[in-house]
Amino acid sequence: MWNFKMIVLVRERGRTVIELHKIATEQSNERSKNIDKASTLEMLTIINEEDKEVPRAITRILPQIAVAVDCIAEHLKIGGRLFYIGAGTSGRLGILDAAECPPTYSTDPEMVQGIIAGGYAAIFKAQEGAEDSEEMARIDLKAKKIKETDVVVGLTASGRTPYVIGGLKYALECGAATIAITCTDNAETIPWAQISLTALVGPEVVTGSTRMKAGTAQKLILNMLSTGAMIKLGKVYGNLMIDVKASNKKLEERALRIVMKSTNCDRKVAEIALEKSEGSARAAVLMILSDLNQEKTNKHLATIKL
Repeated sequence: MWNFKMIVLVRERGRTVIELHKIATEQSNERSKNIDKASTLEMLTIINEEDKEVPRAITRILPQIAVAVDCIAEHLKIGGRLFYIGAGTSGRLGILDAAECPPTYSTDPEMVQGIIAGGYAAIFKAQEGAEDSEEMARIDLKAKKIKETDVVVGLTASGRTPYVIGGLKYALECGAATIAITCTDNAETIPWAQISLTALVGPEVVTGSTRMKAGTAQKLILNMLSTGAMIKLGKVYGNLMIDVKASNKKLEERALRIVMKSTNCDRKVAEIALEKSEGSARAAVLMILSDLNQEKTNKHLATIKL
């Protein structure tokens, strides 16, 4: 199962050394080698040109992303959960994507969750050494009671983060589906990921600063995974977020606009329907289009598993 060509660790005088020169995200970028001498506009132009490589890299792996979306949607449909696990920037991106699902799609907070090496404190401040422990990932996932209906997505730009590898290993042991998002070829996650999403964005403008192109690539892929899965679950009507949770003034207005656009009704009719449906745009649309009262609308929606 293990490919020894993937190993980037060697022993030197009794200590483990990471061979960074073998990792794609650690290579030096020839196009930005003189960026410290560039004018501000020249500097930003270099960064902007490099950023253009990100969507190109995503385009090359769209078929694999599609497989991952279908996998996630199938597991969520049967009551499974989606976990993102990562360290540093990767971990924070996973938490960000997970946190956006409840307000956007009215999902249960348990459905999509982000886990970061070092725990809650690591979201705001780097926790030195947290990413180097496979065992901590096992402990963190064990606390979530991972099951075969779940999906665990490991995020590691370098493809070698021990915390992520430990998480993927444990997920496989539990029978869960595993997906890895990396930005380097021959990633060490390959043996432990049933689906590998490798976005080769090239060397960073600032060598090794994977919060830049690699981070952007991971964010774009996460956008696709969660959005694609939610569309598959029926949480989008046309291109409208029909299950938006109207938890603030802006989202209340968005729900109102969704109802108006979906039914071609005027503002007053939409307001009345939303009031009767306790803010649910989905229920309000069904109520208007089917001419159902509140009780019948609620009964009908209760029979639909979302």
